[in-house]
Amino acid sequence: MKKLVTGAFALTCLLMASKASAWGLTGHRVVAQIAEQNISKKARKEITKVIGNQQLAYWANCPDFIKSDNHWDHADSYHYVNIPSGMNREEYNVALENSSDVNMYKKGLFFMKELKENKNLSIETKREYLYFLIHIMGDAHQPLHVGRLEDLGGNKIKVQWFRDNTNIHAVWDSKLVDFEGYSYTEYSNVLDIFNKKQNEELKKGTFLDWIYESYQAANVIYGDVKMDDKLGYRYHFENKYTVESQLLKGGLRLSKVLNDIFG
Repeated sequence: MKKLVTGAFALTCLLMASKASAWGLTGHRVVAQIAEQNISKKARKEITKVIGNQQLAYWANCPDFIKSDNHWDHADSYHYVNIPSGMNREEYNVALENSSDVNMYKKGLFFMKELKENKNLSIETKREYLYFLIHIMGDAHQPLHVGRLEDLGGNKIKVQWFRDNTNIHAVWDSKLVDFEGYSYTEYSNVLDIFNKKQNEELKKGTFLDWIYESYQAANVIYGDVKMDDKLGYRYHFENKYTVESQLLKGGLRLSKVLNDIFG
């Protein structure tokens, strides 16, 4: 039986696997599984050289798991980018380009570039960068990971979800996704149903464009909720298709990025 884990980073991911956030376990695995179903044979072959035969979904939550390890404190900011609400596209572009070098946008670009162009990366570094890239592409499609600094992407906006105290960020991270009761493979299969032409339309654009879509969705979310709101069936019904669209686009766009790097 082949070894599933090689290197300290991967081992840390497994040891820390009891804690997670951001799209929740299910959401990140849905994104990764949809990508798995849409990467080219060549890309899959090259990725196998980096992470072995294990599927992408297996490692999709790794960057969340390591948050419990103080050694990775510096990577917390890789999961989000803070942008003030209400900006037009030009203002947004300027704000994002002038943002920190260690946020989701800048680190996503860094990992893409390094994996594609840097031929001197060690196998362990390639593996680490790939795990982060898989995860970041998921986070980039969770709208409140492109949220406001003052409320920490909705973490400070307290709400009730079916009478349980929580916050709007947690509702979008996991509660709306898990409400359907699907496993990640079931969810990926019911979402990934379009033909090649339709998928190509969903994959159009750049990383900058994709984060802007999430930013626009975040503005709508902020406008629809206020402190201490009681959320339940209606909120799920009104936002179900936005959640599912973001999961699907996240997976298809991750496949596009991986095909570009490894294909």
